[in-house]
Amino acid sequence: MNSSRRSFLKNSAMAVTAAALLPDNLLAAPKKIQRVGLQLYSVRDAMKVDPAGVLKKLADMGYVYVEHADYRNRKFYGYTAKEFRKVLDDLSLVMPSGHTVMTTQHWDAAKNDFTDAWKWTVEDAAVLGQKYVISPWMDTAVRTDKSALDRTMEQFNKSGELCQKLGMKFGYHNHDFEFTTMVGDMRLFDYIMQHTDQALVAQQLDIGNMYGRENDAISIIKKYPGRFESMHVKDEIKSAEHPNEGTGYESCVLGLGVLPVKEVLKEAKKIGGTSLLIIEQESYQGVDPLDSVKIDLQTMKKWGY
Repeated sequence: MNSSRRSFLKNSAMAVTAAALLPDNLLAAPKKIQRVGLQLYSVRDAMKVDPAGVLKKLADMGYVYVEHADYRNRKFYGYTAKEFRKVLDDLSLVMPSGHTVMTTQHWDAAKNDFTDAWKWTVEDAAVLGQKYVISPWMDTAVRTDKSALDRTMEQFNKSGELCQKLGMKFGYHNHDFEFTTMVGDMRLFDYIMQHTDQALVAQQLDIGNMYGRENDAISIIKKYPGRFESMHVKDEIKSAEHPNEGTGYESCVLGLGVLPVKEVLKEAKKIGGTSLLIIEQESYQGVDPLDSVKIDLQTMKKWGY
């Protein structure tokens, strides 16, 4: 993951979630891959300039499903939930999930309840017909303090309960630190898996973020069968551009990197419980991002998805 993505997540940590509409049976039938979409962070710069125009280009490419990465002050890419729903509907686009960082500050300990900011996150996601409200980050202070981590795991489960009331599910999205941070003698990733309620908290496995730390996504899927309802589909190449980021890899067009993406997808379909595949490409090696994600979708179609 590049530094701009990390900065984006940290800066948006006090924002709030989501985007969109899926068939009502998505949560009820997690064992079959039903949808292939795009994480809009893949085209982040263009989305800042002309979100409606970019969404039209994606629809023209053949995308039907998209996942947001921008919800601030109760707006998605500058639109209210109702306005953004209309933009999507007019383009026949559906937003089954979205990324908004949930922090400890979204929980009011005095009231023993979520803050209005997080409640609005979930409510606005429901306006869009969203099925997954996904938090894609965990503050360093939480990772390294077991008591804070345990409170966060409880908060995850409570967020799952909140989402469930509106027909949705809370989710968590991994990066690379979950595989290097230890909680006693257990990796943070395993700790999260073992301390979240599967009925309330979905796991979105990012097979690119983990590469360079944990290079065997198939083993992870086998270790936790049925747990990965959503997946970020990426390919990776070696990179010296961001050596301080730690993994030594960056994303590329699907099929051009070192990940066994097709094999991972087969395992996800077979035992992962995966119903939603989200393409994400964060680096482009000089190719226009919109051209890159067009090729990514074409590649997924060639692979039968």
